Amino acid sequence: MTEPRAPRIALLAARYNSLFTEQLLQGARARLADKGIGEENISVLYVPGAWDLPQAARRIADSGRYDAIIALGCVIRGETAHFDYVAGHASDGLGQVALTGGIPVVFGVLTTDSGQQAMVRADSYGTNRGGEFAEAALTLIALYDSH
Repeated sequence: MTEPRAPRIALLAARYNSLFTEQLLQGARARLADKGIGEENISVLYVPGAWDLPQAARRIADSGRYDAIIALGCVIRGETAHFDYVAGHASDGLGQVALTGGIPVVFGVLTTDSGQQAMVRADSYGTNRGGEFAEAALTLIALYDSH
């Protein structure tokens, strides 16, 4: 009997607000490693910003190469409506890919009112949500595999 293969994970990260997204990326990679997912089964792919995550996620889901996508980004509220447009588009777009793409798509986009709030959520020495996003992806992969 052959062992089941390890899942292939696409870590899709926005470069904008990289101070936070790189920490989320590190947290996700560390959690995946803790769960026995080797680097050979993890692809790190970058897009310019959170706005670009949905279109890249669609392309990745359609490729058939991955078992899950973890989309990482950070949108911090400013003085204009820009936050609402970017965060809303990222959320709606990734949700659409999650519903139609055939593989789990985890929404790992921090939407905060300040850089300080983002730091708390991305802090590699504290509450790093990247690990939680990776855990969610693995849980969804197991669910999809069982049904």
